[in-house]
Amino acid sequence: MARPDPLRGFRFRIEIDGVQQGGFMSVSGIERETKIEPYREGGINDFEHQLAVGTVYPPLVLKRGLVDPDLWNWHQDVIGGTIERRTITLFILDDAGEQAWHLTVEGAFPAKWTGNDLDATSNGIAAESIEFVHHGWSRQ
Repeated sequence: MARPDPLRGFRFRIEIDGVQQGGFMSVSGIERETKIEPYREGGINDFEHQLAVGTVYPPLVLKRGLVDPDLWNWHQDVIGGTIERRTITLFILDDAGEQAWHLTVEGAFPAKWTGNDLDATSNGIAAESIEFVHHGWSRQ
């Protein structure tokens, strides 16, 4: 029987509306939090009710080397008032390079584009960071 080892955080693949987008260096914002509102009921002094009032998702942030203008153009459309929501899928790969599980982020569009500092004395690559707001994600 094979031992179920944890998946590695550097083996992933990104698709936007089913088209593979290569070269992402990092993904952050894979988080969700259910907000809780405490409620004290009269006559009950030994505990406080905890009511779930909604779940929030922070922006999904994708960072990659500056290679083509696709994400820039998408954000430029948003700035111009044309908001096109797309589906972003994050595939986590196992050691064999096969899909182990994936997250589907629904209704995403870019809300922030950030370039990195340019420094003639360094040998780093030019990168872009894109923040996507969305309707939440599900895991398959």
